Amino acid sequence: MAFFLETLLGGLMAGMLYSLVALGFVLIFKASGVFNFAQGAMVLFAALAMARFSAWLPAWLGFESLLLANVLAFLVAAVIMFAVAWLIERLVLRHLVNQDGATLLMATLGIAYFLEGLGQTLFGGSVYKIDIGMPKDPVFVLDSIFPGGILINKEDLYAALIAALLVSVLSLFFQKTATGRALRAVADDHQAAQSIGIPLNRIWVIVWCVAGVVALVAGMIWGSKLGVQFSLATVALRALPVVILGGLTSVPGAIIGGLIIGVGEKLSEVFLGPFVGGGIEIWFAYVLALGFLLFRPQGLFGEKIIDRV
Repeated sequence: MAFFLETLLGGLMAGMLYSLVALGFVLIFKASGVFNFAQGAMVLFAALAMARFSAWLPAWLGFESLLLANVLAFLVAAVIMFAVAWLIERLVLRHLVNQDGATLLMATLGIAYFLEGLGQTLFGGSVYKIDIGMPKDPVFVLDSIFPGGILINKEDLYAALIAALLVSVLSLFFQKTATGRALRAVADDHQAAQSIGIPLNRIWVIVWCVAGVVALVAGMIWGSKLGVQFSLATVALRALPVVILGGLTSVPGAIIGGLIIGVGEKLSEVFLGPFVGGGIEIWFAYVLALGFLLFRPQGLFGEKIIDRV
């Protein structure tokens, strides 16, 4: 029982990180009606900015405090992601208003490759380290209930708490604020939203800025765990099945989908892996997503799209 709970908690903590990355996909889709394939590149670009400025700023400004370096690097990286969001809206999205979804999809693919190349040009292609001070030592809990206790990685726990806090704040923002309602209106119909006075360009800038901050936090956490390298873009794309499972238009769906995927990956790898030779954790999420595409393509919480002709 203790081993099962240990695996379950590990899956829940990994699932919160998946939810955080998936949230970026959902936000962009809710604003523009297109799947943003640039989200993985945004995570990578933000993590590169965070890693390099946390190393550069102490040398430039002459201080040695790790906390101050991380805070300043986070602020600088956030400003950079805001600038990226503004430029994307100004130079790309503004000229594609009311275009087909396929056109916007290709635009996000172009943005993804551009950000990956720009990140390598500005920050280099090496593997960088982000040290945000999260403890990496494991801790045993519930040792009074289970013999030996349950092993929990402190870094995973702190990362999950940070992701859960940000996801909760963003969920409240999009459910309870006028901007969140305007965002949903824009997602439903660009022309109708414009006709009632909703500034489409401003909404797109806001949502891309928020998605940039989400990418920055996700990149910071994944970079701390895995190191900042170009495979981070691929890691971020592992959240694709989460979006399919939860629904492209649902913020709560991104959360629930991430938890289901995280737990399913861990449990299947630990309990089924020995019987099939391992490797289940790599493809489990995609097989589950394929099943949903066949039988419930809108996901658990997504809106069913009905075209009337």
